[in-house]
Amino acid sequence: MDIEIKRDGLTLRGTFNKPQTKQFDLVVLMHGFTSDRGMNPNQLLYQLAARFEGKGLATLRFDFNGHGQSDGKFEDMTVLNEIGDAKAILDYARQIAGVGKIYLLGHSQGGVVASMIAGYYPEKIAKLALLAPAATLKDDALKGDTQGFTYDPNNIPDQLPIKKGLTLGGFYLRTAQTLPIYEVAQQYHGPVCLVHGLKDTVVNKIASTRYDDVYSNDTLHLLSDADHGFEIGNSRQEALDIATDFFLN
Repeated sequence: MDIEIKRDGLTLRGTFNKPQTKQFDLVVLMHGFTSDRGMNPNQLLYQLAARFEGKGLATLRFDFNGHGQSDGKFEDMTVLNEIGDAKAILDYARQIAGVGKIYLLGHSQGGVVASMIAGYYPEKIAKLALLAPAATLKDDALKGDTQGFTYDPNNIPDQLPIKKGLTLGGFYLRTAQTLPIYEVAQQYHGPVCLVHGLKDTVVNKIASTRYDDVYSNDTLHLLSDADHGFEIGNSRQEALDIATDFFLN
């Protein structure tokens, strides 16, 4: 069913599905930069949610501010306020009647947000899965190259036009330069599943190997024939299988 959640005057819109049981575990899914919660059957989060639901898990997926059907301008979006979105979603998830364990899954920038919200709320998250987590966004901002669009990292513009006719706000870039991604992430000590493609040209695998270094209870899966969206070869099926097995076992 469709849901709406308020966060600082903005309405975040999402989709919640649960099994026909009184008690259930819940996976919260977080999408990446310029994406959405998965409205089409060919999208990664749509397919993940469908797979989880088929195995008896509840799912909650939503559009971050400035994305999809949620309120806000893309230009005003930052990783910091996406963490604010995630906190509001987690608050909502925790009060759902019948919910047991809460799991998080994030893809790309959603992986960064998921890793940090898990670090802030470690005792509330039972398991964490990060698919191609885009933690290199901090490296990119420090060198002045975001999504292939360059700028002076020491004199950041107020606006940076990027793909799809979208404009990225300068505050996104400024805050990205100082994000304590791994410092916060490593506060989470529960089970972590990392999945990254060796053919990912958007986010280098170093993002996931760094997570592997700081986590104390994780498994790193490097897929030889996978790109950033797990769209080539058999990589989509591999990613679905790995994530499903992780949450169910």
